[in-house]
Amino acid sequence: VQLQASGGGLVQSGGSLTLSCIASEDTFKSWPVGWFRQTPEKEREFVASISWSGRSTYYADSVKGRFAISRDSAKPTVYLQMNSLKPEDTAIYYCAADPVYEGDYAPHYNYWGKGTQVTVSS
Repeated sequence: VQLQASGGGLVQSGGSLTLSCIASEDTFKSWPVGWFRQTPEKEREFVASISWSGRSTYYADSVKGRFAISRDSAKPTVYLQMNSLKPEDTAIYYCAADPVYEGDYAPHYNYWGKGTQVTVSS
C-alpha cells in the first residue's frame, strides 16, 4: 500500500488547511491511520489518529480542539482539518497506516506517505 499526503501550503496564523492522505489500495479503508509532523529541530511528533471505523479519534494536546481527523468510508482517504493554525504548527506532515496498530508511536506504523509541507506565517 502506498500513501500520498497532500494539501499543505502557506497560510497565515489563524487560517485553515485540510490535508488528505490517499492510499493506493482499498485495504487502507480497514486500517487505523495516524498523522505525524516533523521539523528540523524536533523528532517526528504525533498529531492525531483515527480507528479503522472512524469512531475513535485521538489527538495530541497541542492540537486538540483545533484539528480534526476524519475518513471517508467510501474512499481510501483520511483527512486532517487544521483550524486556528499557529506558527508552531509549521512542519512537514506525514500520514501513516498499519493493518493492526492504532496509536501515537510512530515506529509501530509500517506504511508512510511522503510528507506535505505546512507553513504558518505570523
